[in-house]
Amino acid sequence: MEFRYLGNSGLKISEITYGNWLTHGSQVENDVAAQCVRAALDVGITTFDTADVYANTQAETVLGDALTGERRESLEIFTKVYWPTGPKGHNDVGLSRKHIMESVNGSLQRLRTDYVDLYQAHRFDTETPLEETMQAFADVVRQGKALYIGVSEWTAEQIRAGVALSKELGFQLISSQPQYSMLWRVIEAEVVPTSRELGVSQIVWSPIAQGVLTGKYKPGQAPPEGSRATDTKGGSSSIKGFMTDDILTRVQGLAPIADELGLTQAQLAVAWVLQNDNVAAALVGASRPEQVQENVKASGVTIPAELLTRIDDVLGDGVVTDPGQTTARAPQTRPV
Repeated sequence: MEFRYLGNSGLKISEITYGNWLTHGSQVENDVAAQCVRAALDVGITTFDTADVYANTQAETVLGDALTGERRESLEIFTKVYWPTGPKGHNDVGLSRKHIMESVNGSLQRLRTDYVDLYQAHRFDTETPLEETMQAFADVVRQGKALYIGVSEWTAEQIRAGVALSKELGFQLISSQPQYSMLWRVIEAEVVPTSRELGVSQIVWSPIAQGVLTGKYKPGQAPPEGSRATDTKGGSSSIKGFMTDDILTRVQGLAPIADELGLTQAQLAVAWVLQNDNVAAALVGASRPEQVQENVKASGVTIPAELLTRIDDVLGDGVVTDPGQTTARAPQTRPV
């Protein structure tokens, strides 16, 4: 396992980071989730990412249980706040001071830790003044409940405003967590250049495009039984945008490139996002321990420039690059 600095900080994280969205507390039984976490630790992953909203707080509980007994100082534990949780009352959502302060305490209790290494704004809150949000994060840091602050799916302008306030308030906003893959490159035009300038790194989710870049989905064929595309608990809805015959046909054309590098298509996809020097880590999930063991082989891989060009040629206009997608897909009001 290789490690990278997160933003303009002294914090190093494993460049393959274990995430438990859509799995722990939902798709995967708790004993299997614990086996996946154990597999991650065994292959050198030290960084674990979750959120209070995953399985309505249950994912944090499962992760906290699975990490019990591990040396806390040897781990980097990340979580997030924004989406509705608990009974989903009128203040159980957003980035108000009230919700942040109550949410961080709940997350720490479920994760069985006194602090998280990174506390992330899971979306931008259009209904709370940014100054209020950033002051609350500053206080969370000063109270020792989080060491650093990050954001997820913020635009370049929102990141710039957040970083400016964090500097005024004396804490570090060091990361952005966007969707990023060979097929979804909307951060490249604006978010990445702005982040480089400001000392912010990307921790990218869905580097395998919800499993599409593994090549297991074939054009004109039904999805394999038990795959994410057949899951009714959220998996199928999250993947449907990639499930067109055009995209699936293009993805099949990546197989020879993966073969040249001695990689699976999934490993190629994870290695591809790590070629971007503004990416500190690729988030990978797992429903089986073997998936962790396979995906970690993408760490340390260098893809030659000529193969990167071939990947672009194969995927062609199947790639989404419009930076406006970040705003288009963001909640315009607080969800209830």
